[in-house]
Amino acid sequence: MRKAEISRTTNETKIKVALNLDGTGRAQINTGIGFFDHMLTQIAVHGLFDITLEAEGDLHIDPHHTIEDCGLILGETFSQALEDRQGIARMASVFVPMDEALGHVALDLSGRPYTVISALWTAPTVGNIPTSLLEHFFESFAITCRCALHARILYGKDNHHMSEALFKAFGRALNTATRIDARRLDQIPSSKGNLV
Repeated sequence: MRKAEISRTTNETKIKVALNLDGTGRAQINTGIGFFDHMLTQIAVHGLFDITLEAEGDLHIDPHHTIEDCGLILGETFSQALEDRQGIARMASVFVPMDEALGHVALDLSGRPYTVISALWTAPTVGNIPTSLLEHFFESFAITCRCALHARILYGKDNHHMSEALFKAFGRALNTATRIDARRLDQIPSSKGNLV
């Protein structure tokens, strides 16, 4: 059962996440930030993960802490559900178009966090969120999931389409990388024997 539940409370946010890696794409997301909910839903739907996420944050200040902490706890939840990462495909690379925009995500559930993001946004915000915070979400996720994450928007005109292409690609890449490979059910996918 590749599932995990984590709760995290700080002076800035209170977040609870439940994840089933082998789900059907069911999403129950409520962060108080409508556009961000829409993006997190893309991860669940296109990754075929069941994700329940409830967040209360200091949105009277700005969305930074909520988006950052959602990235941190979601990454930690994926890492916990993957346990020792035995039998997984581990790596994936996915391109996703969204109308005029094209997003690409390559990731490696290597146990080593690293993030490279390349995006030329057409405006400083999307859905009332600074575009820099969407990039920060991916950075936060990679830290606690312990993965190498390369995300880029190759081109686009509409920030909504560009962001959605990126999050859909992320969901699809996570789906492929976390999938069990029947040829190595009892093996860690690493020549060194572990992914920690």
